[in-house]
Amino acid sequence: MSDSNSVVPDNENLRWQTRCLLALQHVMVAAATPITAVFLISQALHFTSDVTASLLSATFMMCGLGAILQSRGIGGFGARLPFIMIPGGAPIAIFIAIALQTNIRTATGAVILTSLFYFIALPVFRRFLHHFPPFIIGIMLLLVSVNLIRLYGGLIIGHPGSSYYAQPANIMLALATILITMIFALVFTGILRQLSVMFGLLAGTLLGMLSGNTDFSSLSHGPLLSLPQFIPFGWPVFNLTASLPLLIYSVISMAEATGQTIATAEIVGSTQNIQQTVPRTIRGDAIISLLGGFFGTSLIITSGENIGVVRTTNVKSRHVTGLAGVILILAAMFSPLVRLAACLPAPVVCGTALMVFSIIGVIGIGMIAREPLHSPAKTYALAFGLAMGMLPILVPGVYQNFPSVIQMVLGNGMAAGTMASILVNSLFMMSERRSAVRMKS
Repeated sequence: MSDSNSVVPDNENLRWQTRCLLALQHVMVAAATPITAVFLISQALHFTSDVTASLLSATFMMCGLGAILQSRGIGGFGARLPFIMIPGGAPIAIFIAIALQTNIRTATGAVILTSLFYFIALPVFRRFLHHFPPFIIGIMLLLVSVNLIRLYGGLIIGHPGSSYYAQPANIMLALATILITMIFALVFTGILRQLSVMFGLLAGTLLGMLSGNTDFSSLSHGPLLSLPQFIPFGWPVFNLTASLPLLIYSVISMAEATGQTIATAEIVGSTQNIQQTVPRTIRGDAIISLLGGFFGTSLIITSGENIGVVRTTNVKSRHVTGLAGVILILAAMFSPLVRLAACLPAPVVCGTALMVFSIIGVIGIGMIAREPLHSPAKTYALAFGLAMGMLPILVPGVYQNFPSVIQMVLGNGMAAGTMASILVNSLFMMSERRSAVRMKS
């Protein structure tokens, strides 16, 4: 290992055995999101099992390609940071809504149009990067954490009114997974401690098997090898009006990508120029989402999960996530692995996710705490951001009777809270500068 690699953690080239284990852990933690996303789409649109498997394979493929691109960086694409790309939660909901209101071909067309819009909007967005200091990023990460905890907590207990709602067995399995992960992190040291998340997931799966919550019977059914189908639903339909909600979200997505890039770069001690890294992250999101649109997926973007996994495992090497991308691509082509991923117990996967997402909140709190919160600017920016951000997260449907455009902006807690805190912080900064000028004159 060269001296330069030992100095910069995100470029650390670990031994191949260590890299493989850590990459596998990244994949096992990240796999929860694409599996959940595809199942939500399939259930909402009543896809057959074959279509579902094909879409899951395509999603794994795009996530793998995205991880390689963001980790390695090619030209102006990719952050060159330890990133894995996954389907975003909000884009999935928008994708389903467009498909239900029109059809699936219009929904895939909306993904392609939105991906192209990234390139058009990015030059304008770059001018506003100075409005995202660490304090604002901390607020965003805290809101992301709360939102994801609510989402995955809801997946653990199920839908109200269903026969399996709030089943003690599912809740206990999720809590046991969290507890086991904590025990591994407490007992182990070195590389084993870094693998505690994966060990917790494996132990939780074993508990699920012993308690009868896991069924692997489907592993033996289906082909051995498969490739994602190109244009699986027919040629996409490009409807600008129907695509508007996803186009609006793309601006929010760029803000989220900015926060994730800044936070991850800080955690891994990257020496890159962040003003150049953020646009590369967004271009990576755009090109992978564009490719995914032709394979039937929703937007594939960088996610806050990266921050939680990096901080939890202390694995900062982008070579690990690059290898994780290779594993995801192999899983996409090897059908039994896709079916195996789908068989993991939902409470175990969600329990692992809760652990990782809570770490994201801790990181956000740490970034917020660096600022003097007794100053009016920071106090009101934090308070207003949390009020506007927490409201739609904790009170779902609060804006359901508002126009759809307002629902898209204010109904997204991360977007509403981040924009609110930026607005208040900027207004106070402008007021303070004017006061300073008047005092000098």
